[in-house]
Amino acid sequence: MSAVSSPSKKSKDFPGHSGDSTNKPVSSEKIEGQALPSNLDAEQGILAACIVDASGEVISNCIERALRPEDFYFTKHQLIYDALLDLYNETIEPDEIVLAEKLKSNGNLEQAGGQDGLTRLAGRIDTTAHSSFWLDIVKQKSLLRKCIYMAFEMIDGANQQPSNVEDFLANFEQRVCSLGDEQNLRASIPFREPIQHAMEQIQRMLSREETDGVLTGYTDLDGLTNGFKPGEMIVLAARPSVGKTSLAMNIVENIAFSPKYAESPRHALVFSLEMSATSLAMRLICGRARVNMNDLRKGFVPRGQAEKLHQTSKDFQQAPLWVDDTSGLSINQIRAKARRLKMRNKLDFVVVDYLQLISTDSRVLSRENQISEISRGLKAMAKELDVPVLVLSQLNRDSEKERRDPRLSDLRESGAIEQDADVVMLLGKQRKGEDVREMDYDGETEAPEEDFEPIVLILAKQRNGPTGKINLAFRRKFTRFESMQQDHRLN
Repeated sequence: MSAVSSPSKKSKDFPGHSGDSTNKPVSSEKIEGQALPSNLDAEQGILAACIVDASGEVISNCIERALRPEDFYFTKHQLIYDALLDLYNETIEPDEIVLAEKLKSNGNLEQAGGQDGLTRLAGRIDTTAHSSFWLDIVKQKSLLRKCIYMAFEMIDGANQQPSNVEDFLANFEQRVCSLGDEQNLRASIPFREPIQHAMEQIQRMLSREETDGVLTGYTDLDGLTNGFKPGEMIVLAARPSVGKTSLAMNIVENIAFSPKYAESPRHALVFSLEMSATSLAMRLICGRARVNMNDLRKGFVPRGQAEKLHQTSKDFQQAPLWVDDTSGLSINQIRAKARRLKMRNKLDFVVVDYLQLISTDSRVLSRENQISEISRGLKAMAKELDVPVLVLSQLNRDSEKERRDPRLSDLRESGAIEQDADVVMLLGKQRKGEDVREMDYDGETEAPEEDFEPIVLILAKQRNGPTGKINLAFRRKFTRFESMQQDHRLN
């Protein structure tokens, strides 16, 4: 099997081409006796249509569909299309004479077939009516060639025995998906279409048939956000041991068991880079069953509570929840794992715990730049999968030193997190003198002192909504957050 050269940035060095001006591919362009995918007639047809179309509609359609010089198989066609793009940018209407002059000034006229070759090319068609079909063929053949190049690149890379196979696979998986994205470029549409879709959604909201986001189960938070929206990156940040993991897992639990989603359950995936999956499961079971984890560790659990633990564990086993507790995952690995899960099942919500523990492939970058790269990757994942992604993050020590509530500037190591996030929530302890509403626990006016810790959830940023503060209660013995005004959906 002969090797295929890797793609070059310059169109004249496009892989599989020797740089000659003939239309016949050379032998090195064949793999085991088979020529790479191409269609000479379609390439000539679309170029001829660009030359003879006085309106400029054909070349505009090519640009809108992201047709590039390297999408042509034959070197001369790459040079001709590159010259046509130059003329378009210079707002010069092309014909074979103007095109020949442009190629001559670039030093590519003879390599592109000469003046006579351009004249024959322009006379190749009688009408531009089929230009869109020729364009489709050229794009499809280009995509097939890219798949072949990538396959050979993958073989070469595998033969070099990379040290991190997961990263190696994730990189190629992402590139394969990006090839598919190239085929899904949408053309401009009349604004009446999204207006119609928006009105249909508004109508469902008015009739309370649906909200436009995934509800967290915390009434005050849902009132401000109307749920977490698909494609959003939501950051939940706090100092260590304030409870960001507990709150995130409480939200996952509320989503999984919400009566609102009984007919259409919401599927959630949790990436736990810090805690083991078993520790998370223990926390979820005890929290939902209202069993003190310390008592459980000592074996002091009444029979009734033991039965409740057993039933709660069965409920969780049937819940549409997934967890990945692999430590040291890179952002590419996280995206690949989430993408695979959505392809095999359904996925509505993703939690990443936490951002600063994600590794990066760029060892030479500063830590701030690495965090920026990870943050952009998480936002891209949210848009790619069209699901809300809740990302946990650390805060720096400034709020503790200055004895104040946390704020956006306290986000640790990078301002890119604040920039990329659609929603930023900050957890902080209630400060003395602040208004804390009473909470009713089973008829008691207040929870016992050792069981109750007031926590403030600050909605510091919301790209498409208001900001504000939400009072929560953290019940230590259950490692569980509840609303200050008891939310019966959490019982």
